[in-house]
Amino acid sequence: MLYQLLPTKLSSRLPVAVLALACSVALALPVAAENPDGTTPTSVQAPQLPLEDLRTFTKVFQHIRKAYVSEVDDTTLLKYAIKGMLSELDPHSAYLDASDFEDLQVNTSGEFGGLGIEVGMEDGYVKVISPIDDTPATKAGVEPGDLIIKLDGETVKGLSLNEAVNKMRGIKGSDLKVTIVREGADKPFDLTITRDTISVRSVRTRMLEDGYGYLRIAQFQVNTGKDVAKELNKLTAEQADKGQPLKGLVLDLRNNPGGVLQASVEVADAFLDDGLIVYTEGRIENAELNYSASSGDDSGNLPLVVLINGGSASASEIVAGALQDHQRGIIMGTRSFGKGSVQTVIPISDDSAIKMTTALYFTPNGRSIQAQGIEPDVIVERAKITKLKNSAQRMTEADLKGHLGNGNGGKESNADDREKDKTTEDLQTRDNQVYEALTLLKGLYIFSSYNAKTALAAKVSADESLEDSQ
Repeated sequence: MLYQLLPTKLSSRLPVAVLALACSVALALPVAAENPDGTTPTSVQAPQLPLEDLRTFTKVFQHIRKAYVSEVDDTTLLKYAIKGMLSELDPHSAYLDASDFEDLQVNTSGEFGGLGIEVGMEDGYVKVISPIDDTPATKAGVEPGDLIIKLDGETVKGLSLNEAVNKMRGIKGSDLKVTIVREGADKPFDLTITRDTISVRSVRTRMLEDGYGYLRIAQFQVNTGKDVAKELNKLTAEQADKGQPLKGLVLDLRNNPGGVLQASVEVADAFLDDGLIVYTEGRIENAELNYSASSGDDSGNLPLVVLINGGSASASEIVAGALQDHQRGIIMGTRSFGKGSVQTVIPISDDSAIKMTTALYFTPNGRSIQAQGIEPDVIVERAKITKLKNSAQRMTEADLKGHLGNGNGGKESNADDREKDKTTEDLQTRDNQVYEALTLLKGLYIFSSYNAKTALAAKVSADESLEDSQ
């Protein structure tokens, strides 16, 4: 999801029941009379309410009140009407009651209860956009694109997204049986997932090799931008302590479902010196927004490879799109999810709100991501790599009896030495996409070093020529 959070409450709030009164009054209003010159009075220039549709609504409302098999109070019926009105707009608009509103506020801060998956609706079923790192769902084997058709044996067909999410949440330590349909699987299968308190660490870093860092963003929370700046400084300091520069960085946005809009802007800004990051377009005035980078690249123009996949959505796509348009980093992986809309959370009472799509966002070059996604510069599919044993590597020149020493007195490398050095080989079999990103970074660094040496040699040659001519 991509959220704009509006902390202020509406200046005036009407109770839900006023909707029914508004409908009744609208039905009773006479059609405005025309002025003598045939024009409509100024006071009624606003678009007219669809009176026939309102009559239909009140008729349905009355039929349910009188004839539904179980009695339902008016407040509940009107709440259902609001939920239906929003859910039919698009998959991301929804009514948030007290529980849902609290969950959303907690999610943006980084801790919530449940299975640890970002979900949407597809054909009436729950679709997994992305499992969150280090959560029960990830450990159980849930994958992006999975379709959840049953929860504890009960179909989710007919449930709203919020109702399905509520069923997936529960007491820490309790089990939930999830029935999944997965592309490539012969038939639906069950996974039993143990619920837990989900504490999402937004940003994680490590060194892949000396000189090459890895920065993973699991989702975009309120403080993600600040956390990225801290982790970049941490990686740089670690290398400085070893007397080495940071040569390149892998920014991993795979399976990142998005989050807070401002956080994505701050992350992109950390790698850009200036220029537009993203802009939004909508019908209301505050939906027309432009976000630009502040002066200074926090990463020091570090060579950058950005990993994305089908689970990278909204805020992740903003970052990838901005870096791609500015040619600041190489985008690698597979096409992203394609969620190019912004949801504004609008409080309507002390304990409820509506989450409504109010704008589409566009990359600096004017590209809309909606239903299309970001196409990587280098496509690398996730794959399981099996290394082939090379019998020729069982013995080297250094293993031969009586071999000559290295002509420069360098350290020899025999079969045992090579067997011990498996850092990058292990990465290749564990995560081939990160391995490919690291390989590309090494190539970029080597190429830039060659260019720098060539430029230096040319300058020295030019200076010597100038001295000779003088």
